[in-house]
Amino acid sequence: MIKKVLTVAGSDSSGGAGIQADLKTFEEYGTFGFSALTSVVTMDPDEGWSHTVTPIEPVLVEKQLKTIFAGGALDAMKTGMLGTIEAIEITRAYIDNFEMNNIVIDPVMACKGTSELLQPENVAAMTRLLLPKATITTPNLVEAGILSGMGDLTSVEQMKEAAKNIIDLGPKNVVIKGGHRLKSDKAIDLFYDGTDFTIFEEELFATDYNHGAGCTFAAAVTAGLAKDYSVVDSVSLAKKFVAAAIKNGQKINPFLGHVWHGAYNHAQDRMTEN
Repeated sequence: MIKKVLTVAGSDSSGGAGIQADLKTFEEYGTFGFSALTSVVTMDPDEGWSHTVTPIEPVLVEKQLKTIFAGGALDAMKTGMLGTIEAIEITRAYIDNFEMNNIVIDPVMACKGTSELLQPENVAAMTRLLLPKATITTPNLVEAGILSGMGDLTSVEQMKEAAKNIIDLGPKNVVIKGGHRLKSDKAIDLFYDGTDFTIFEEELFATDYNHGAGCTFAAAVTAGLAKDYSVVDSVSLAKKFVAAAIKNGQKINPFLGHVWHGAYNHAQDRMTEN
């Protein structure tokens, strides 16, 4: 049977990140995606693409999850932007009630293009309630610096120390995404299972068309776990999937470009052939 995968996250009205990225990625992996919206992110082209985050009422988050879990536990799930503390608490309750496994916590703390954290109290609740349930958490350098208490991370050695600190918060595994902030000529991610470190490297693409890369990566890891890949193999394949998506990024409007989720499977070529 087809694997069933859930994302509990925000909606990106530009179509590139959040649940839009998650569902596209789940489909490319051959899994069936469900989504519970926690917030809606909109951008105003008349105000320099300024972001507004509108949380979904917690009662509606709960109604969505009740609908989704009507058929019982799913094969894997991920979280992204979580709009309220109540939504975090509700998500944790469903994880416990249905004894969910294969849980990916993407600790989204800010919208790309903004410098402000999304409600520090939400971050604290996510850290307390969701990280201990995580099969793996997927912070970027900024998020890893916050979770580890180390601040700015600028080297692989610092990433290793941060990964140790994050493991102490309860997740079974962590992968820290280096990206452009690492100032390397490679796209370096660091995986840690509590014992061993694994470094993943791909070509670093000089492009601004990378909106949605983080969400897509976490969604790819989630889908891999749903298909019974090991955690490290799920991360390895997700790295390749996202590298192809970034390499083939598309300009969407005058303000930004998105990763192309169909790149790894050459979806555009299949459509041309047909």
